[in-house]
Amino acid sequence: MFTMPVYDMMLLPGVTFYFKNDIFQQMGSQDAKTGDDVLFLMQRSDKDRKDLTAEDFYPIGISGKLDSQDSEGNIRIRTLARVDVSDLEMTEDGVLANASIRPETEDISAEEEKEIFERVKNVLLNYISQFQWGVLAQNYILHWKNLEEMLCAVSGYVHIPWEDKYHILETDSRKERCELIEKAIREAIEVNRVGMEAENAQKEDHDRLYREAALKKQIELLQQELDDMHPENISDVRRFEQKIEASGMSGEARKEAEKILNRMKQEGQEGHEYGIHYEYLDFMTSLSWKQEPAAKIDLNEAEKILDEDHYGLRKVKERIIQQLAVMALNKKQSGSVLLFVGAPGTGKTSIGQSIARALGRKCVRISLGGVRDEAEIRGHRRTYVGAMPGRIMQGMQRAGVMNPVMVLDEVDKLSKDYSGDPASALLEVLDPEQNNTFADHYMNVPYDLSNVFFVCTANSADTIPEPLLNRMEVIQFPGYTAVEKFQIARRHLLPKAMKKAGIKTQNLKVTDGAIKRLISGYTAEAGVRGLKKQLDVLCRSAAVKLVKGEQKSITVSEKRLPAFLGRHEIRHEHVLANKEPGVVTGLAWTAAGGEILFIETSLSPGKGNLILTGQLGDVMKESARIALSLVKHMYPKEAALLEDHDLHIHVPAGAVPKDGPSAGITLTTALVSLLTGKPVSPEFAMTGEVSLTGRIMPIGGLPEKLMAAERAGVKTVFIPEENEEDLEEVAKEVKEKLTILPVGKVTDVLERVLQS
Repeated sequence: MFTMPVYDMMLLPGVTFYFKNDIFQQMGSQDAKTGDDVLFLMQRSDKDRKDLTAEDFYPIGISGKLDSQDSEGNIRIRTLARVDVSDLEMTEDGVLANASIRPETEDISAEEEKEIFERVKNVLLNYISQFQWGVLAQNYILHWKNLEEMLCAVSGYVHIPWEDKYHILETDSRKERCELIEKAIREAIEVNRVGMEAENAQKEDHDRLYREAALKKQIELLQQELDDMHPENISDVRRFEQKIEASGMSGEARKEAEKILNRMKQEGQEGHEYGIHYEYLDFMTSLSWKQEPAAKIDLNEAEKILDEDHYGLRKVKERIIQQLAVMALNKKQSGSVLLFVGAPGTGKTSIGQSIARALGRKCVRISLGGVRDEAEIRGHRRTYVGAMPGRIMQGMQRAGVMNPVMVLDEVDKLSKDYSGDPASALLEVLDPEQNNTFADHYMNVPYDLSNVFFVCTANSADTIPEPLLNRMEVIQFPGYTAVEKFQIARRHLLPKAMKKAGIKTQNLKVTDGAIKRLISGYTAEAGVRGLKKQLDVLCRSAAVKLVKGEQKSITVSEKRLPAFLGRHEIRHEHVLANKEPGVVTGLAWTAAGGEILFIETSLSPGKGNLILTGQLGDVMKESARIALSLVKHMYPKEAALLEDHDLHIHVPAGAVPKDGPSAGITLTTALVSLLTGKPVSPEFAMTGEVSLTGRIMPIGGLPEKLMAAERAGVKTVFIPEENEEDLEEVAKEVKEKLTILPVGKVTDVLERVLQS
């Protein structure tokens, strides 16, 4: 007898099995002969023969006999009975074991067993009838003689767990074994049936998808041929495919665009989101995604263009040329973000357009005044109805290039509310460390803004948040002098106004005297916006006369100017004709430029009260109290009058609000003049903040204040010592007409003005 270890093989008594000789040898028999006894040992797990031990076998096996061998190497073995296996021993030749027949429990009649057999056989025949190979398998099934033979044959085609196979073998009750065999075959059939149904359903789904894909591909090819035949009638999908292909988008942007395009294809024109997808793809493909090559920057040409477009502004032009020089050396966008700060009409926005012309780039202007929603900068997410990109990306769309000059107007007028802080959103836009991956919420992909030349404008830097201000370099735009305004009017504003009104140069002549009177008598601003408006009015009035035929050629002289503009002249303050104790001339800065103001003081019997009038702000009221305390300390004897007198300080033009610390020295001088009875000449003007120790501290708006002093007829101006460097910003013609005295202490001023 020889032993054969087997694993996961259904063996039952009374069944004939066929083996190939080589496989048979691998399973354990080297020199098998017809008539030899065979013992099949059931392995617990799948192990290599050399690693098997006695514990790796189940205690029940199958005995059999080798019936025959043919010339082709086929071996037939007939199983006989179930056996109990004992005394297992592992040797070099194989496994040695003792076997004794395991008795069967005959608890089922032959008729009942045959009934079960026929029932299961019919189930099998019914199952295979649905297959083409069922006819061949039918003859095979009809030759089976019992349930054991049926199960052993079926187990090779269906999955039955090895534990279940062994459980059927170890069952002593023939009735229970028949039931287990029926159950195993029926379960195997149902598992196969469910699997086939799932496979068929999956196949149907795949076939439908493949068919749908093939139809779409065919439609796409046909549509492409139609588009090639009629380019004017190209479909939206095809047009966007071409645009995406030619756009040069980044990988991330292209992936997003193609995703939206696929949705657009699937939904079709009847889809409710078709319009949203169309707008998105139209926006994405209209942007420029290709880096522009670095153009050569000609600084001489840039200087020429800046001088052509703007008169004056020397310091501003120098700073711009420096920025362009740095860009020329680096051959890329570099340098600070420029913030132009100045009064309205001083040319902040237009000089941004000149920068674009000097660089040969496109210019885009974006007004941020009144913007309070963060989405205006970053864009809306596409989940919202009516979503649209932010103003920055809309500007890039209008520019059509990746390196425009972008002028962000009125950044000081941004505000915030429950919709977010747009000033904070601008931080990413203007930060060169972040804006190369600026992500607009609408686009949902990063866009490179690092090649954009940003120029910001503001009337005042005071209202700009500190983090945003730190990302920009502040360049002050001083107010224009009368001489500069004259040149601007003559060179730029008047020719533009005449062209706008359709007046030729031979039909209208405006004398220099008329322009100077217009500047001094009809405008009161640091910029030239009001001057432009008045010149437009003049040209329109002249146009009426020309159209009516009253005159063929008009000359507007200084005397005839009121006939064109009316007599509503702006009246500037002028120095007083007489000097009086307690009245001193000061200098003030306003949004429209500089002005002089008079500090008037008087004493009246009372209880030592301080009366302030003239719409003074809190800071200016504090300056008045500081000045009073300082004067009491410096002139204690004269200040004794204040104990039984009320002090009244008034600043004329009471309807105009006034605030700021720079009137401190003027208030102090006026009080000293009042208490000492020494008048101060009206030709003296002064500006500066004072401290309780008598120190004069620096102020702002010096160029505008000095221009106002020169216009009003002032001869001498006292300024803080620390503002002496600011005189470089003052026009030469203003400095030539004034005596400017830097002072550090109040006593320096009093010694000079009270002696004269």
